[in-house]
Amino acid sequence: MDMMMSQKEAKRGQVMELLAAGKVSQKEAGKMLAVSVRQIKRILRRYRTAGLPGLISKKRGRASSRRLDETVRATATKLIGERYCDFGPTLAAEKLAELHGIHLSVESARQLMIAAGYWKPRKGATISVHPMRERRARLGELVQIDGSPHDWFEGRADRCTLLVFIDDATSRLLQLRFAPTETTLGYMHALHDHIVAHGLPVALYSDKHSIFRINAKEADPEAETQFGRAARELGIECIHANSPQAKGRVERANHNQRLGWRCLPA
Repeated sequence: MDMMMSQKEAKRGQVMELLAAGKVSQKEAGKMLAVSVRQIKRILRRYRTAGLPGLISKKRGRASSRRLDETVRATATKLIGERYCDFGPTLAAEKLAELHGIHLSVESARQLMIAAGYWKPRKGATISVHPMRERRARLGELVQIDGSPHDWFEGRADRCTLLVFIDDATSRLLQLRFAPTETTLGYMHALHDHIVAHGLPVALYSDKHSIFRINAKEADPEAETQFGRAARELGIECIHANSPQAKGRVERANHNQRLGWRCLPA
C-alpha cells in the first residue's frame, strides 16, 4: 500500500516501532514525540490495530469543516461588491447578517474583501525591540540612579520624589532617599550616603535629565553639570541611557517600590 506520510507521522511510526519492540518505554516515547503518556497509549493502539496507515491523519485530503460554503462565499462577495465595497470588514459583516441573513465572522468578511480587492490590509505598527543590556559582572561596578515622583504618603504629606540607587549586577537596592523633587542637591546627598555605605561606584547610569547632562543644542560638548563635574572629580564615570528601557532595572524597582509601599499597613 502506497502511503504519503508527513514528517511528523513518519517520526511517530519510527517511535512506535521502537516502542512495540520494547526498545523504549512509553514515557521515553512521549518525550521523543513531545506528547503525554496517555496520548502515546492511544497512538500505540492505532499502530497495533492498523499498522503505519493507522498513524496517517484521517483529515488528510478532506475539506475543513470550517471552510466557507462556495455558494455563500460567492453571494457574499457579490453583495459586498454591489453595496458595501467602501465599508470596512466589521460593518460589511454586520450588514450581511442584518439585511441578507449571511452570517460571517469579521475575519471571513475581511478575507473575502481582500481577495476581491475591496479592502487593503493595514500594515501592523512597527515594534521597537530593545535588546537586553548585559549586566555588569560585579557589585558596585555600575549603579543605576533615577527619581520616582509619587504620592508616597497617600495624602498624609506632600507628594515627593524617591531617589533610587540600584546595583546593575545584582538588582540590589543600595540607596533610597526622599526629596521634594529631583534636584542636583538631592542626588548629591544620596550619592554621599551611598559612598559612605558602599564606597565609590565605578560608574553611574542615569537618564538624560538636565541634572546629569547639558541638553542645549548649542552647548559646548565638553560642558558639565554640577553633578557631572562632582562625579568626574570623584573618578566616577557618568553614562546616560538613550531610552527608559535601557535603564529598565531601576524603572522596575521604582514601580515595585510604589506597589510595595501601598501594601504597608497604615
